[in-house]
Amino acid sequence: MNASLPLGKLPPELLARLLTQAPIQDPRVLYGPGIGRDCAVIALDDDPHSRVLVLKSDPITFATAEIGWYAVQVNANDIATTGANPRWMLATLLLPEKSTTPQLVESIFNQLTQAAAGLGIALVGGHTEITYGLDRPILVGTLIGEVERDRLVIPGGARPGDRLLLTKGVPIEATALLAKEFPHRLQAALSSAEIEQARNFLYHPGISVVRDARIAARAGRVTAMHDPTEGGLASALWELAEASGVQITIDPAAVPVPPLAARVCEAFGLNPLAAIASGALLLAVAPSDAAAICSALAAEGIPCAAIGHCSAGSPFTVRLPDGTQLLRPPRDEITRVFEQQDAS
Repeated sequence: MNASLPLGKLPPELLARLLTQAPIQDPRVLYGPGIGRDCAVIALDDDPHSRVLVLKSDPITFATAEIGWYAVQVNANDIATTGANPRWMLATLLLPEKSTTPQLVESIFNQLTQAAAGLGIALVGGHTEITYGLDRPILVGTLIGEVERDRLVIPGGARPGDRLLLTKGVPIEATALLAKEFPHRLQAALSSAEIEQARNFLYHPGISVVRDARIAARAGRVTAMHDPTEGGLASALWELAEASGVQITIDPAAVPVPPLAARVCEAFGLNPLAAIASGALLLAVAPSDAAAICSALAAEGIPCAAIGHCSAGSPFTVRLPDGTQLLRPPRDEITRVFEQQDAS
């Protein structure tokens, strides 16, 4: 069977099989590729007290007018989930033939430099070209961060008994993308002011979780962090369970979904728990520190909700309070909207 694959991430089973073939012979690779592993970790020496490098690469492929700003945020988010500070970035920009102007290139470059400067990131290199066959810009960012080895947080660090926390709510990113790319499809459900507010979800509450991660790590024992991107919170929970080898119980009623985000998802017939959700930070924390971490985030204006817990058990799975499984999304919900657009 060799059918074409749908839009979005590769199926987890296929990706997992491919990653087992990745050659890693350097003992300085502390953390390599795997499902739920958004970053690699490299040691520069054998000193357990020295800093380690955290590396991340992520593309921006959906059409967006803020592609440069966006690329910095999503890569910085994954670096932050390890407890590291994002430091150095390389950007590869592929531009469409026949529609690329100097003004377009300058706009994207300005977005990159301003967003990087806002997070203390140095833009140190990359590549730019006009590419055959593209109908929109595609930007791939590679970001490097650093952290003391004993302060490193890995996605596989969640332990039985840990509490699961979620900041802000879901799906912030999907809400902004849908309002920006398909405002005409929201006109029957939302006012013009509400559509504009949904578009601005990129900035308010915002898709960055860098502050969230820093505040949480200072406030208590964080064992794992995950930035829910494609496949939304549901995929992030499965990836966390797989990476940590734990069972997760999640209460969907406890997951904060901003009312405007819920209305946008309803207008498109999408499950808000399975749509791209940058802006929310999923944390596994020591149970005795959960309240302190929530309080510290709230004190900085970042809402935080307790949504579930980890437990021992094999195989890893994500369950609802009644014991049934939370379905793992085969792909992100918003890919259906873009497919409908292409077919029309």
